[in-house]
Amino acid sequence: MTIPSMNDTLSLTFGALADPTRRAMLSRLSRGPATVKELAEPFAISLPAVSKHLKVLERAGLIERGREAQWRPAQLQAAPLKDASQWLEGYRQHWEENFDRLEDYLRKIQKGED
Repeated sequence: MTIPSMNDTLSLTFGALADPTRRAMLSRLSRGPATVKELAEPFAISLPAVSKHLKVLERAGLIERGREAQWRPAQLQAAPLKDASQWLEGYRQHWEENFDRLEDYLRKIQKGED
């Protein structure tokens, strides 16, 4: 079994999504680009701390930062989220199959077949 590299895209995406502050920032960015100051407003954290979170999101490819005069607005890049969703999809199917088997088993028990 090969251990995945922490530099692979999926690992970077899930690593970035592991923090609730970063997930909230992505949620805000889903409504449109925002500056560091705008992203910091709902949080009781410093602007440098917000910048660190943005660097993690940028490294994961989840945001892109532009340049407008002295500001660097960030905007959402959703492609890595699609890759993560596709990876999770296989597990959703697994759980649905397990629930279907459980449902069948419970029906048999209710009918006294088991």
